Amino acid sequence: MNTRERFHKVFDYENVDRVPDFEFGYWKETLENWVNNGDIPSRILEEGSQGNINAKAERYFDFERRKQIPVEIDMKPKFQRKVIEENDRFQKVRNERGIICRELKSHETMPEWIEFPVQSYEDYENIKNRYDPSDSERYPDNWEKLAKKYRDRDYPLGIFCGSLYGWLRYWMGVERLSKKFARDPGFVDEMMTFLADHIYEIVNRTLKKTEEYGIQLDFSAWWEDMCYKKGPLISPRMFEKFMVPKYKRITNLLEKHGVHIHYVDSDGKIDQLVPLWLEGGINCMFPVEAAHTPPERIRKKFGKEVLMMGGVDKRALKEGKEAIDKELKKLKPLIEEGGFIPHVDHRVPADVSFENYKYYIKKKREIIGRN
Repeated sequence: MNTRERFHKVFDYENVDRVPDFEFGYWKETLENWVNNGDIPSRILEEGSQGNINAKAERYFDFERRKQIPVEIDMKPKFQRKVIEENDRFQKVRNERGIICRELKSHETMPEWIEFPVQSYEDYENIKNRYDPSDSERYPDNWEKLAKKYRDRDYPLGIFCGSLYGWLRYWMGVERLSKKFARDPGFVDEMMTFLADHIYEIVNRTLKKTEEYGIQLDFSAWWEDMCYKKGPLISPRMFEKFMVPKYKRITNLLEKHGVHIHYVDSDGKIDQLVPLWLEGGINCMFPVEAAHTPPERIRKKFGKEVLMMGGVDKRALKEGKEAIDKELKKLKPLIEEGGFIPHVDHRVPADVSFENYKYYIKKKREIIGRN
C-alpha cells in the first residue's frame, strides 16, 4: 500500500496497513540549533527559503509527502520587497504582500505588523488587479509532462484554494477588518465575494485541465488562521453569513470532480467554527493545536464527520520523553479509530532538543506502524 492509498483509507475509516507519516515542519532557528550542535548536516540550511529548508529537512527525516499542483492562486504579482530601515537585528520592510512590518533578520519568528495595504476603497480597487484568474502565468504550460508524472503517483496530490478571511486579514489587519465586519458589512461581503469568485475561477480552470489530462486530485487545501487561544476572530454568526455559502460553492465544484477531502489550516481554538466549516464542505481540520483544541475533544463533539491532521502538542517535545510518551498514548485511540493523521501541531519550535525530536519520531512511527 502506498502513501496515496493510505491517505484515502485513513480518511475513509477503512483498514490500512499503517497511517501516513507526515509532519508540519520546523522554524528556521530550530534547524540552525540542530546544525550548530552537529545533529543534522549543514546542507539543509544552504540557499533556501523557509519552505525549501523545511522540504530538505523532511527528506532528511524520510517523511512521506503530499503535494499541490503548481497553480498560483495567490496575489500575483506580489509587491516588491523594500527595506525601509534596519539595525543589527531588525528590519522594517514593506513585504511581498504590501504589509509594512518589523522583522527579525533571522526570520526565526513572526513579524510585528505595522501597516496594511488596504486603507481605503481605492486601495481595494488597486489590489484587485493582483488577482486575475485569466493570467496564463498562473497555470502550468506543461500539462502533458505533469500528467505523465502524476497519473501513477504514489502520494496525495491536491490544489491550494487560498483563503477568504485570511487574505482579507493580510489586506487590512485584524483590527480594521473587525471594525469593517461591524460597521460596513457590505464592503466585507464585496471583498470576500471577489476572492471567492477568483478562487472558483482558478479551481474551475484547473479542474478542466486535470480532467482533460487524466489527473485525479486527492484533496483541496485552504488557509485561514482566524482563531486565537480563546476562539474565532469573528463570530460564528458572521462566519455562517459571509463565508459558508462561498465555501459551499467551491467545495461543491471540487466534489463533482471527485475531490472529497478538504482541509483548512487554522491555529487557535477552532471548536465554534468546526460545524460551520463542515457545513461549507471543509471536512478536515489542520493542524489542530492541542493547547487550545485537543483533537480528542473535536472527535467527541463532532464524531467521524470531522477528519484531522496534526494534534501532537509541541510542548510535549520540549518537556522530554515522558511527556512525549504520555502525549502519544493519549492520541493512540484516535489513531486506531481512523480519520486522523498525527503530527506536531505547528512548526517544531527552537526550544525542542534534537534528542527529544528523534525520540518523538521513533515513538510516533511505532504507533502508526512505520517501524
